Amino acid sequence: MAPNAKLVGFNHVALEVGDIEEALEFYGRLFEVKLRGRTPRMAFIDAGDQFIALSEGRGQSPDEHRHIGMVVDDVKAVRRALGKMGVEILPGRGLDFLDPWGNHWQVVEYSEIQFTKAPEILHGMGLEGLGKSEKALEELRRKGLTSE
Repeated sequence: MAPNAKLVGFNHVALEVGDIEEALEFYGRLFEVKLRGRTPRMAFIDAGDQFIALSEGRGQSPDEHRHIGMVVDDVKAVRRALGKMGVEILPGRGLDFLDPWGNHWQVVEYSEIQFTKAPEILHGMGLEGLGKSEKALEELRRKGLTSE
């Protein structure tokens, strides 16, 4: 019997929103938005070697436990932007919020988690100086994923 495939990572996350233009404006106030592609009812936002696919036409109720875990270089900047926009931060230990269409976002800082981008990807994104906290490095060491 052949071994199971190994999960390597995620190419993209697809989200439904009410209106593409409104979504691009909303997310553009939170994150640096660079479009990878666009159609009348879809937009594709680059995240280095990954992307977010936005599709117009959300019809389901707001997310509760299902969420998108986003990694950023500066969580405080996202928190400030959410405050300026009047977006409610959900209770909990992190930075969780619902976008206008009910998509539940959980925002974490790159330095604090095991998620790692290759140095050449960070360089291409203009993020060469991003490092990892000792806690994140220890987590990676325990899994045999870094020698740092």
